[in-house]
Amino acid sequence: MTTKPIQDSLAMLRAGKFAGAKRLDLSCGLDHFPQEIYDLADTLEILNLSGNNLSSLPNDLTRLKKLKVIFCSENQFTHVPEVLGQCAELTMVGFKANKISQLAAEALPAKLQWLILTDNQLATLPSALGRCLQLQKLMLAGNKLTYLPDEMAACTKLELLRISANRFASLPEWLLALPRLAWLAFAGNPLCSNIESSQLANPRANQPISQVDWASLQLQQKIGEGASGVIYQAKWQGAELDAQTVALKLFKGAMTSDGLPQSEMAACIAAGAHANLTSTIGLLSGHPDNVSGLIMSLIKPSFSNLAHPPSLESCTRDVYADATQFTLNHALVIAQGVASAMQHLHASGLMHGDCYAHNILHHQDEGGCLLSDFGAASFMPTEHAQALQKIEVRAYGCLLEELLIRSLVSSDSAAKLQTLRNLQSACEQTEVALRPVFSQISQVLATL
Repeated sequence: MTTKPIQDSLAMLRAGKFAGAKRLDLSCGLDHFPQEIYDLADTLEILNLSGNNLSSLPNDLTRLKKLKVIFCSENQFTHVPEVLGQCAELTMVGFKANKISQLAAEALPAKLQWLILTDNQLATLPSALGRCLQLQKLMLAGNKLTYLPDEMAACTKLELLRISANRFASLPEWLLALPRLAWLAFAGNPLCSNIESSQLANPRANQPISQVDWASLQLQQKIGEGASGVIYQAKWQGAELDAQTVALKLFKGAMTSDGLPQSEMAACIAAGAHANLTSTIGLLSGHPDNVSGLIMSLIKPSFSNLAHPPSLESCTRDVYADATQFTLNHALVIAQGVASAMQHLHASGLMHGDCYAHNILHHQDEGGCLLSDFGAASFMPTEHAQALQKIEVRAYGCLLEELLIRSLVSSDSAAKLQTLRNLQSACEQTEVALRPVFSQISQVLATL
């Protein structure tokens, strides 16, 4: 967004043009909280003050009595304002990329579901996080944490956790037993940094990986964008005489919501080749601004994302187009492909960390599918491999549930549908140790 429209937003606020608004976005170099925001006190639910120079929020923020979501990313905060804990309806708090070294118990809202503190300077967390019983999504990548409070074992609704790029030497046992945890990322920590380093130093140990010089690439159109980077179509003049059309992912920065670019690159190398995974050709070198990048095989335009990422309303669940429907056989092809890819990754010592429909590309007519995006992938410590695999099985169970809800079922496929529902139930059961692993899931799917 350019400066003029942003400035216009502030001017429009002061002119009363946003009367009755439920959402307000202000990013215009603010160094103090505009009092005119209180004119929206009776209606405002989402307040986005990201990209300013704020370091505090007013003590009377509670006047925004309907406030549910607040974003203050890319500001100058050194602590999470304690007034947030007094906002009765607040469910989502986002302070990514500040200078936060302190999170007080008093700053935690009673109804907190989603907390984003990525890319800050936190070394500890308050034990009071364990009292946030509605917490579903916790983003802590890029801090200085060495442990999670044991009291967080009470956060039994937690489904997504990002603790990549911190200082964890091990994972807590209670974390592996959380009944709803499904999407976990912990790469870039001491507990797995040696494995990542060896993958990047010796990439040919798992599959042929090229070092692709920036000068050999001709950028074309942008074809996608995610949390960690932007993807372009490009022409690559490699060793072969003819130029090859590829996909180039350029990472946005040193830290993403999921972790570090080098962790993602190491995971892509270790993943190797599989029919249901997007394939990596090489690592980018020689970029004039030292931007990290991945060169990948270009996916046919006939493939599309199965769904959209979670929204503020859905929190941890993907958003599907209203008209999305599958035949049961098409759903089964997707389920089989993803299960096969996940089985391959787990056998390679990797968990994907983001097994979601929005990371699955599928062909509506031919039925094929590809699992993509290794931004949240982590190398599994041997001693916890079984438990970590079964955490990821719950993510697969959520996907299976979404597929079955949208499947058209004929009268002669009732038995097949029941088998799939039973499998979904087994994948999502709260007793983590009793869930199947992907080799068993694949066996069940093969019978269908």
